[in-house]
Amino acid sequence: MTPQDFIAKWRNNELKERSASQSHFNDLCRLLELDDPTTADGKGEWFTFEKGASKTSGGEGWADVWRKDSFAWEYKGKRANLDKAFDQLLQYSIALENPPLLIVSDMDIIRVHTNWTNTVQKIHTIALADLSDATNRDLLRNAFLDPDKLKPTKTRQLLTEEAAEKFAGLAQRLRTRGSDPERVAHFVNRLVFCMFAEDVQLLPNKMFERMIKTARKKPESFEGHARKLFAAMKSGGDVGFESVEWFNGGLFDSDDALPLDWQDLDDLIRASALDWSDIDPSILGTLFERGLDPDKRSQLGAHYTDREKIMMIVKPVIVEPLLAEWDGVRGTIETLLDNAPKATKDKLLRGKELEASTKAHNEAEALHKAFIERLKAFRVLDPACGSGNFLYIALLELKNLEHRANLEAEALGLPRAFPSIGPEAVLGLELNPYAAELARVSVWIGEIQWMRRNGFEAGKNPILRTLDTIECRDAVLNDDGTRAGWPRADVVVGNPPFLGASKILGELGEDYTATLRKAWGEKVPGFADLVCYWFAKVWAQIQAGELTRAGLVSTNSIRGGANREVLKPIVDGGRIYEAWADEPWTIDGAAVRVSLVCFDGMHGHSARLNGLPAQKILSDLTANSADFDLTKARQLSENDGISCYGSQQKGSFGITGEDARLMLALPNPHNVANSVVLKRSVNARQITQGKTDSWVIDFGLRMSETEAALFEEPFKVVSLQVLPERSNRRDQGQAKRWWLHARPSPVYRATLERYVRCLYPLLSRNTGCLSG
Repeated sequence: MTPQDFIAKWRNNELKERSASQSHFNDLCRLLELDDPTTADGKGEWFTFEKGASKTSGGEGWADVWRKDSFAWEYKGKRANLDKAFDQLLQYSIALENPPLLIVSDMDIIRVHTNWTNTVQKIHTIALADLSDATNRDLLRNAFLDPDKLKPTKTRQLLTEEAAEKFAGLAQRLRTRGSDPERVAHFVNRLVFCMFAEDVQLLPNKMFERMIKTARKKPESFEGHARKLFAAMKSGGDVGFESVEWFNGGLFDSDDALPLDWQDLDDLIRASALDWSDIDPSILGTLFERGLDPDKRSQLGAHYTDREKIMMIVKPVIVEPLLAEWDGVRGTIETLLDNAPKATKDKLLRGKELEASTKAHNEAEALHKAFIERLKAFRVLDPACGSGNFLYIALLELKNLEHRANLEAEALGLPRAFPSIGPEAVLGLELNPYAAELARVSVWIGEIQWMRRNGFEAGKNPILRTLDTIECRDAVLNDDGTRAGWPRADVVVGNPPFLGASKILGELGEDYTATLRKAWGEKVPGFADLVCYWFAKVWAQIQAGELTRAGLVSTNSIRGGANREVLKPIVDGGRIYEAWADEPWTIDGAAVRVSLVCFDGMHGHSARLNGLPAQKILSDLTANSADFDLTKARQLSENDGISCYGSQQKGSFGITGEDARLMLALPNPHNVANSVVLKRSVNARQITQGKTDSWVIDFGLRMSETEAALFEEPFKVVSLQVLPERSNRRDQGQAKRWWLHARPSPVYRATLERYVRCLYPLLSRNTGCLSG
């Protein structure tokens, strides 16, 4: 069939959808020189009309045409609303195996929507007359044969990075003008949400973009315009002649706005040109937090944790157990309905058969409803939620599971059900106010995106449900010095703060550290990392029957030393059922190595370690293979004294090679060379990286302050760099002998000369040579 023949045949065709759709599609196949479904796949296994079960809402199949791994295609009658056809495909996309393309047509227009998970969605619209263009025919042919050629190159992550970058400068300028940082953050979050809201048509007719473009002509008018918009979003109302829905949710709790200048408005105009409907909430909060929080400004442009890593916790803690529950329920439903009497076209059910059939269907409906109620009551807590990436993904997975259960129940002949799980399913605790509000924004955006991506309308009145379930407070310590309580939840997931034991005192302060350790007592060893308090709290909740399961991320040092003590009671009284011992992760923009630990209070030996089956996972995150348990190993007296710690400085004694060489050339009043107190100092990483020109000022074990001062330039450097650091140290010895290394290790110094220097990092074995 030629393009001209196809266009002529279908230009004035007025057949109804049901009569015309298959004929139109078969003609299109001939135009594209491809086999139609019946010819290509007589069994209908990978290319077929009327794919799926009969819909309880009416109609045959979930899609008019389906081609495995290529597309789902839905027809509507001429001049019908293609958005409704697209919504139907979205609603059934899971049942249709999530095809990469969703195509709708009214026979005058063919609209191709891309449907890849982590890319910005793109729409290709082809009018009937446009099929004369070979480029458009090639696009449709690729939809059949090579859909990856239609895959957008721009990812949602890249879009979100661009958006965050455009807002970072605006937030910085607002703070430098003297505005309160929290007020700036709240205001910028409103701007972010307004851009998203207008791109998903929750704000009408690009209202926000039109407002900022109008204000650009007269920047002093922006604050007044913004106040009017925010006031309308607080409770619903009008802006000019246009109605604005009720948003509020706490984000739009007032009409407060900040004035902007022409540069600010230019940044907003550029940002508004992006498609905010596809922004990725799993990283939105992290990226924007770096722009909004003055303490995290240096992390702009740094890496972030991706969805796949977070799913390594969410899947075993939330998805797999609940999916197993549903599989059991569905199996019972199938058995009930398979065994129930069935009507045929030749036989209606009557009497006891009708009664038995009705009873079976009622029982099946009750089972499905009970499972959905179970999901609705299910609560996920992240007790260190940051800007909400775990909460966002947990919410999406709960909604995906509910949607799957509804579709599979409908396929079995039960009535159609609609999504009922919302943001109330996720709970969070977060000490940082910037992060806490961004967590709420991420969850709101995630909820709205999920509804749209699956063909449903976002909830209204209000559009933003109040998220006071995300609390801004300390997760492990109350103001009165007692252990903090947590809200009721079924499971806990999250990424508690990574702060090593040696840094807790300096970062959190002496008073807080002392109070924290007193409150937790023997539950957490005194020299354990901060993350261990979360493990101890979660295990206490599980023991008390207040939690079912948990999955936490920790530094990989949890496998040994004082940190491992919090895993021992878990292994003794419950089980670690899934763990990844040493995985790459991103914390505060930096690449680190972590352990992922999923545990519960059950007993048994079913476990997975590093993705492989394991008999039992031990507290050092190794497998108990053939009852070989290294955690029960004891020290051998024969090994005493064969190793020791090096000198621990606890201060800024390090200098560059250039500065050291300058000092080495300087005289001293007592005619002793500076080489006595200037030493090359390198660690294993510096050797393997070839960065060995580092030096340290070292006044030895017992040199007095008077003696040290005779080495004039080195002593001056230490006075300027170390003395301020040591003056407020809790350790009075360090404060009093501030010019000396905190732990100079006399044993190490005495034995060092006898050995070849071999430096071993904690977690790897590399070799390198150090000359001189």
